[in-house]
Amino acid sequence: MSRGSHHDETGLLNDVRGQLILRRDDGGTWRLDAPTSAHMLAGKRVRVVGVRADFDLLDVKLVEAI
Repeated sequence: MSRGSHHDETGLLNDVRGQLILRRDDGGTWRLDAPTSAHMLAGKRVRVVGVRADFDLLDVKLVEAI
C-alpha cells in the first residue's frame, strides 16, 4: 500500500484522546484525518472511505455508521 492509495474499510471507530482510530474488521488500525462531525460516531461500527496520507493515516472522504 502506497501513499495515495484508496481504501474502503469497515470497523469500530474509537476516539483516543481526540484522535479518531478505526479498528478494522480484518485486523489492524488506521488513524483518521476526518471532519470533527465524525467524532459523533465514536463507539459505533462504521464504513470509512479515504486515501492513504501516511503510514497509518487515512485522509477521510466518507465516514458513515453501518
